[in-house]
Amino acid sequence: MPKKPAIIMLLALGLVLFACGHPGDDRTRNPSETPQAAASLQPSGAPMGAAAARNSPSGRSSAAEPAPGTVSPRGSGTTATDQSRDQRVRRFTEDEQNTIDIVKQTKKSVVFITNMQYVRDFFFQSDQPVARGSGSGFVWDDRGHIVTNFHVIEDGDKFMVSLPDQKQVEAKLIGREPSKDVAVLQLQENVSDLSPVTIGASSDLLVGQKVIAIGNPFGFDHTVTVGIVSALGRNMPGAGGVTIREMIQTDASINPGNSGGPLLDSSGRLIGMNTMIISPSGASSGVGFAVPVDTIKKIVPQIIQFGKVIRPGIGGVSFLSDDYAKRAGVQGAVILDVPRDSQAYALGLRGLGRDNFGRLYIRDVITAIDGIAVKSYDDFFSALDNFKIGQTVSLTVDRDDKIRKVEIQLVGAD
Repeated sequence: MPKKPAIIMLLALGLVLFACGHPGDDRTRNPSETPQAAASLQPSGAPMGAAAARNSPSGRSSAAEPAPGTVSPRGSGTTATDQSRDQRVRRFTEDEQNTIDIVKQTKKSVVFITNMQYVRDFFFQSDQPVARGSGSGFVWDDRGHIVTNFHVIEDGDKFMVSLPDQKQVEAKLIGREPSKDVAVLQLQENVSDLSPVTIGASSDLLVGQKVIAIGNPFGFDHTVTVGIVSALGRNMPGAGGVTIREMIQTDASINPGNSGGPLLDSSGRLIGMNTMIISPSGASSGVGFAVPVDTIKKIVPQIIQFGKVIRPGIGGVSFLSDDYAKRAGVQGAVILDVPRDSQAYALGLRGLGRDNFGRLYIRDVITAIDGIAVKSYDDFFSALDNFKIGQTVSLTVDRDDKIRKVEIQLVGAD
């Protein structure tokens, strides 16, 4: 009998020890166990967001930030990779996107031209091609015709064209028009992936509208600059003492090497050809000029068809330089010489004469054509662009202060 109380006490002590060692009490968890480890033990059907929120120091869900090395199952939401990709997506303004689209559109339309000239090698007594200069050009059609400035190819013997993929193709000169600073080359290989520019118009341009210039300034191919039309109707000196009229002035940066490249509007259409700058340093100063596309459209088809520009003229008549006319104090186109077998000679037009002492004197001076005032040969040359071969015009001619009218039919002239 005395043993029963002892047995009861031992049983009670065992129950107490068993209760103290039960793993269900959170207060007895291993101190080294982390909240992340606890979260990873959640049942597959448990809401992970709620579990993460309970274990996050800030109380916010960290489900969008999986532990390194873990792979989120499909359909489980946005991953870290998705978030980083979204962060890389740029948001462009409408104007930026417009420029980007035009650059992509014309990527295969702009080329780089190297003007080669043969130079005699002193030691080997042979002609070696040496780079004389370089510039830009643009694809005119799918037959490989390239349009550029005359001064880019001037005095060249051989021409190499660098395509957008850096491939070099030789080109031959088809023709040129120095008075307008325009020339046309043709690739000597078939290149299928080139894209002709879209031809626009320059007659409806407005000062202030956006323009994009593409070219190879200082040899850096496919360089893009953006600006506006700064002014219209500018007259700039061209080759042979003839003015290039109606040029487009722009503040888009144009530098050496840009010559011959396209000037585009915000629709990606060709509105001009970058030609020259005015700068004391020779680098861009925000004053650049482009030959208007309306002039180019008149010239290039003729060069492609005939190898030259056939302009209306008055039949072999030559004119005195404007510099000499100014020295003589004369306004108008001073006739220098008239071929005896020409229509102009038959109509009584005469060039310079000589007096009894052998001194030259001025006879006929053209002062107007069909009512268009002519104050110089430059004016007369430009005025002829308003007429067509075969058309009859009325010349106002001054000889010794006596004015007369001469009706003459325009003929083709080089």
